[in-house]
Amino acid sequence: MIKSEQRQAIEELVYRSCLALDSGDYKAFLDLCDEAFRYTITTHSAEIKRDMVWLDHDRKGMETLFTNLPHHNSDHSPLTRHATVYTVDLEGQEASVVSALQVFRTQLDGGATELFAVGRFHDTVKLDGGTAKLVKRVVRLDTRQLGYGYHIPF
Repeated sequence: MIKSEQRQAIEELVYRSCLALDSGDYKAFLDLCDEAFRYTITTHSAEIKRDMVWLDHDRKGMETLFTNLPHHNSDHSPLTRHATVYTVDLEGQEASVVSALQVFRTQLDGGATELFAVGRFHDTVKLDGGTAKLVKRVVRLDTRQLGYGYHIPF
């Protein structure tokens, strides 16, 4: 059985990861991650009847991605991530966490906000005392049409 303090630390980790990415504070995001961190974005294609992997990086790859973001031709409309932690299953010092994810985009020209993407986080979190760190995040998107210029992870 997971203790309420452990669940609270895990929920806060998920929410802080969203806040860090929302604000473009990539260092703060990486500070939430373990040295063995791996980040993957996947979706299922009904047309080809297979899962597609859109992004798959270890921590070093994420650092490189964040460093190179200013050089990409990107849509600079801000994204706002809303996560809701559904389940936390603890086994030893690691927890498997499933969270709902909705991503909203606010257009720079006109300020209209729209639902941009929907999916789930499937996180592996390492607990060490009162500290929680992301070891693995698999983003399983239901949304498959994002347009061009989206290099920032969800």
